[in-house]
Parts: sequence; C-alpha cells; structure tokens
Amino acid sequence: MSNFNSEVARLDALRNANGSAWNAINPESAARMRLQNRFQTGLDIARYTAAIMRTDMADYDADSSKYTQSLGCWHGFIGQQKLISIKKHFNSTDKRYLYLSGWMIAALRSDFGPLPDQSMHEKTSVPALIEELYTFLRQADARELGGLFRDIDAAREAGDSAAEAAAQAKVDNFQTHVVPIIADIDAGFGNAEATYLLAKKMIEAGACAIQIENQVSDEKQCGHQDGKVTVPHEDFLAKIRAVRYAFLELGVDDGVIVARTDSLGAGLTKQIAYTNQPGDLGDQYNSYLDCEEVAAGDLLNGDVVLNRDGKLLRPKRLPSNLFQFRQGTGEDRCVLDSITSLQNGADLLWIETEKPHIGQIAGMVNRIREVVPNAKLVYNNSPSFNWTLSFRQQVFDAWSEAGQDVSAYDRASLMSADYDATDLALEADNRIRTFQADAAREAGIFHHLITLPTYHTAALSTDNLAKEYFGEAGMLGYVAGVQRKEIRQGIACVKHQNMAGSDMGDDHKEYFAGEAALKAGGKDNTMNQFANV
Repeated sequence: MSNFNSEVARLDALRNANGSAWNAINPESAARMRLQNRFQTGLDIARYTAAIMRTDMADYDADSSKYTQSLGCWHGFIGQQKLISIKKHFNSTDKRYLYLSGWMIAALRSDFGPLPDQSMHEKTSVPALIEELYTFLRQADARELGGLFRDIDAAREAGDSAAEAAAQAKVDNFQTHVVPIIADIDAGFGNAEATYLLAKKMIEAGACAIQIENQVSDEKQCGHQDGKVTVPHEDFLAKIRAVRYAFLELGVDDGVIVARTDSLGAGLTKQIAYTNQPGDLGDQYNSYLDCEEVAAGDLLNGDVVLNRDGKLLRPKRLPSNLFQFRQGTGEDRCVLDSITSLQNGADLLWIETEKPHIGQIAGMVNRIREVVPNAKLVYNNSPSFNWTLSFRQQVFDAWSEAGQDVSAYDRASLMSADYDATDLALEADNRIRTFQADAAREAGIFHHLITLPTYHTAALSTDNLAKEYFGEAGMLGYVAGVQRKEIRQGIACVKHQNMAGSDMGDDHKEYFAGEAALKAGGKDNTMNQFANV
C-alpha cells in the first residue's frame, strides 16, 4: 500500500469514528489536502532542511564535486519560479538552495523604500520574507500535486488503470519544492540579545541556516563597499552563541551557522579588545592595530595607549573615534576570524573578497585548514564583481607570466567588445564557466551563491519589454519577447490563473460543496488556449 493510500485509510477510520456528522467528508480528498500541505509549521521546515544541509556538508567533505548552489530571491514568487524551473530542467532540487539577501531586503522590501545595505530596514522584514518564500514553495507543491490528482481522476474516469498507477507513482515519489534557505541576519541588528530574538523569528519562519557577519551592527556596510568596521572576536562569538541557543531552544538541533568575516576589506574597529595576557584572543586582535611607540611624556589629552612587551603603543585613532588597522593585515585577520569562529560554534565560513580569484581564496582556506581540516566556505559569486574584466585580466596575467605573447591586448581595456571573439576572451569565459567546480575543488567552497541575481534579471527583463512594447514593436514586443517564449520553453506561468491557484480553488470547491460547486474552470476559461503547455 502506498503512503498516500495509507493516509486515506487512516482518515477513513477517523471519519467513521466521528459518526454521521462526518459522512460528507471524503477521506481521499482530505488525504490529498494533507499531502499538499506536508509542512505544518516553519519549524517543520527548518528541521527538515537542516538535515538536508548536514547531509550535503558530509557529501562535500567526501567529494568536493558535490558542492551546493543558490540564487538570492527577493520575493516569494521569484523563489517559487526558481524551484519550479530547477525541477523542470533537472528533475531534482538536490543540492540547490535559496539565499535570502539582506542587501535585497534593504533595497526592495523595506517600508522606508529603497535603502543601502546598512541594516536600516526593519528587522522583522527578514523573517517575513523567509515565511513568504516558504509560503510560495509550499504552494508550488500543492499546485503540482493538484495536477497529479487531476491526472488520477481523469485516468479513473477513462478506466485506464495503467495511467492511474503511473500518476499515483508520481504522487508517492513526489519531491518537494521546499529547500534550505541560507538567511542573512546582517550583523545581528543590535547586541547578542537582539540577535537571539531575531534568530528565533527567522528559525520559526523556516530558516535552517543563518549567516552573520563580524561588523559593528550600527556601522554595518555592504561587504563590497568601503567604511566597514569590525568587532573584537568575543563580541562576535557572543552573537554566534546567541544564534546557536535560538536553534537549540526551538528544537532545530542541526541548525547551521555561517560566520562571515569582512576583515579583508575592513580597515577599522570600533573598540580595542579586552585582553588578560599576551597572546590571548584579545591581544591577537589588538596586535593588528596601527600603532606608534610613545613615551609617557609624549601622551596627549585623551590618548588611549596599549602596553605591549614593556612598550607604550598609541593606536591610530580617527576623528570618528574609530581605530585603524595596519595596512596589509586583512588576510591574516580573515584567517584568525575564520579559525576562531569554527572553534567556537560556527559551521561554515563566508569570506568576502574584492574579486573572484580562486588562488586568493584558496590561500586563506589552506591556512584555515591547517587548524580546522574540514573548514568549508559559503562564497558570494557577487554581481559587484566585473566578472568579464576580472577573468580576462587573470588570463592576461597568467599568459604573461608563462611567457605567452599578449601584445595584441590592452590589459586596461579588456572589457571592450572588440575582444569578445579572441582566444583570451574565450579562455576567460571557460574559466568563468568552471569557476564553481574549480573553486569547490581547490578553495574549499561548499556553497556557491549569487546574492543579487534576480534584482538584476528583473531590471533587465523589464527594460527589454519596455523598449519593445512602448516602441515600434508594440504588442509584438510582449507576444514575441515574452508569451511566445513562455509557451515554447514550457514556462508554467503562461497559465497564470493556474499558477495563482485557480485550479486548486476549484478542487476545494468540489470537496466542500460537491455538485453545487461553482468552478472557474470550464469551456469559457481562456486558459484553455494554453492546454498543451
């Protein structure tokens, strides 16, 4: 007996136990609805997806070709369509996740309007988007299963037992659209208690993985902009522990914490770390400060000084009351940040770099793995990188170092379309194509994500439509540029009424009212024009 049929039998017994008042309840209809809503709460989702991530992490440890991927999505519908597309093209959602970007929440989902990535948006907008994403993914489950149930009904009506069995098998082997979300909590939106409270809301909404960064919460900047200010390790570790306690309180024992360091690009700190003895964590943090040796008589009003090895050192203090790190210490600080985070409860690392360079990433990861052998990265394949120019320059440099003639190329102008068909450009494109697999193998990257892709795709597709529809193409701009492509590519949204839940609503009307149901489907429904799509 299939799982579905077992559920029907159980609900039939429940109906009978409730007597004649439940006579109108169809156990099979109830079983269908229950299967269409597999996840009752966000915590059910968090526990389910956390287990997936842990399995995927173990798979990657055994074989680096088994890396994972995601795209950042700023709306539930965008996330839903991404997973529908993945299932359509690859028949599986295995090792494909969603990423929830704080940048996109700030830019697109704040009640204040578009904002920069500085944690100024409402903190509640983060769990709200997690809930929204999972609402749309669960609806995708319900929609697909509803279609399979209608296939079963049609096969029964036709007396085709083979077709009925085939549709039933698809139901029994159905793969959900619900996948892990790695959710950005920025710098925690306040102190450790604030971080804990927000983490709870995110986990309750379904998040199994929370990414947190070591910037000062009220000075937070985008990882690809200047002006970033880091915090001493103990401050950051308190927030990591706060997130872990939130997971444990809510029974998500497998919850994943991604510790992000912005130290590579951050030259400032808001405070000097507390230290008890030479070489402790606070002392190591302070050792990177840009200091000058001073004598007691040289001290100025309000000076802050450090005592190290019997010497008085005055850290460079800016008018902003921030302290400056020495130039060239970013990589060392990243390595220390990463080791410390993994040794104190983090599961994965995120190192924000200024360019997509495998050698640079691997250089840091290899140092980290000398201490923590199974260290793994979540890496931002950022739209802030000019991928074309960066990789063309990387090829140019590699060829130059190898003694290959590059006189036909101007390194500073390699972005030019004039180079698009050259051997150098083709080699660069191939390196971009294999970047994820190469970096997973050589630089410890377990999860590849693009933070803001759907921000850019929405802008690009809208620009293309506006240019055509409001121009000479007129209505053909929509028909040829959108609808015809939807039909020929099998995009489910061409039947937008179905995507929005019209057919599921008809199913429910039949369950609730039987023959008296007033259905939207029928011969006069224009969606029939797309019947074979």
